[in-house]
Amino acid sequence: MTLDSIIVIIKKIIDISLVWFIFYYILKNIRNNVKLTLLFKGVAILLILKVVSDVFELTTIGLLLEYVMMWGPLALIIIFQPEIRNVLEQLGRTQLLGRHKVLTVDERERLVYEIVQAVDYLRKARIGALIVLERDTSLASYIDKAKKIYADLSSDLLISIFFPNNPLHDGGVIIQGDRISCAGAVFPTSNSSKVNKKFGTRHRAALGITEESDAISVVVSEETGRLSIAVKGELFYNLSLDDVRMMLIDELRPKQEDEVLDELDEEDLYEENM
Repeated sequence: MTLDSIIVIIKKIIDISLVWFIFYYILKNIRNNVKLTLLFKGVAILLILKVVSDVFELTTIGLLLEYVMMWGPLALIIIFQPEIRNVLEQLGRTQLLGRHKVLTVDERERLVYEIVQAVDYLRKARIGALIVLERDTSLASYIDKAKKIYADLSSDLLISIFFPNNPLHDGGVIIQGDRISCAGAVFPTSNSSKVNKKFGTRHRAALGITEESDAISVVVSEETGRLSIAVKGELFYNLSLDDVRMMLIDELRPKQEDEVLDELDEEDLYEENM
């Protein structure tokens, strides 16, 4: 094998790898968007039909599909303009190398402990709160427009931020790693029809930021004191304190640890069946 042929093979491998990476990256960031997921499924079906029509020489269907594929992209861009804009914004905010700080087990436990302590006090006092935890998708654009704090996380600080008559009471808090980055943050509200009409702006904002990023939102209702968590575009409401603790632990656990735990569960199941 000559040097030129080796270079050609390497170029093809790099080319294919980049294409797969782009597709993976796009699909990863639209998996929570129902409309765009359906759009991709529809495009995939059209491509399959096109291949079938070419193989079996289905002239009429092939001609119709050619017209659809010629003018379809323009129509899709017009119809799905808001969704495409949101995905592009999310792609721009996503950190390619992952989160800026990977927390240790002890740091994650302390993070969850401080948040749970804070929301426990806030729910008993019927003080509304919105706490957003950043993950891989950067929330820098929201931090820039809020009141920057960059302080170590503590339950006392969270409680003081959301205390009534505090100027930052109505906004949200953003936590990066184990530090409070800002307060008074304003998030996009969700327009999802799945959200119960009884929920107000705070809950819709909590859901809205999880629709546009992979963040986790913790909400304390000012009216009822009930706890909710929004993650991956879904709102879990009327949670107990233990529910909040367990959900935060599960969602903050790195993927590598999840894979190890899954392997251990499979091994335990195998040993039980032996």
